[in-house]
Amino acid sequence: MAFCPLCGSSHFVVNSEKSRRCKDCGFEYFMNPSSANVALIFNQRQELLVVRRKNDPARGTLDLPGGFADMQETAEEGVIREVKEETGLEVTSLRYLFSLPNRYKFSGVVLPTLDLFFACEVADDSKLQASDDASEAFWVALDKINPNEFGLDSIRKGVERYVKAMAIKK
Repeated sequence: MAFCPLCGSSHFVVNSEKSRRCKDCGFEYFMNPSSANVALIFNQRQELLVVRRKNDPARGTLDLPGGFADMQETAEEGVIREVKEETGLEVTSLRYLFSLPNRYKFSGVVLPTLDLFFACEVADDSKLQASDDASEAFWVALDKINPNEFGLDSIRKGVERYVKAMAIKK
């Protein structure tokens, strides 16, 4: 951000690690993270639902269903909406698991995000169909999951964390 969003001044400078301040009008802008939601969905064969990213960043790499929360939407509503948009599946229940910080490059700007991970169950996994931001959607056996195939840092770390937790439970 090169100009003050309040007065348009070019004297909009870094004030701290997480903010910029306008030297002319005093406006301070904080770089707080955007909320993003991620679904971990397993079928009855204990296979993980993954999607292939249709768009940049990380186009062509693996991902989990999810995306940014919309205005006036809860994290739970957001993950339900994103799963439906990307896979055609209807979430019937969900449970918050954990969060991870991330940096998401979009249109040349790096946005800080806070990715909220949810374990989700779906009504009928036979209706799986990739759409929206997913070019492909498919199931992967737990022992075949390679976190390095996931293109976004927080998703890779989240998959790694969850797969390790599942292995410990066995």
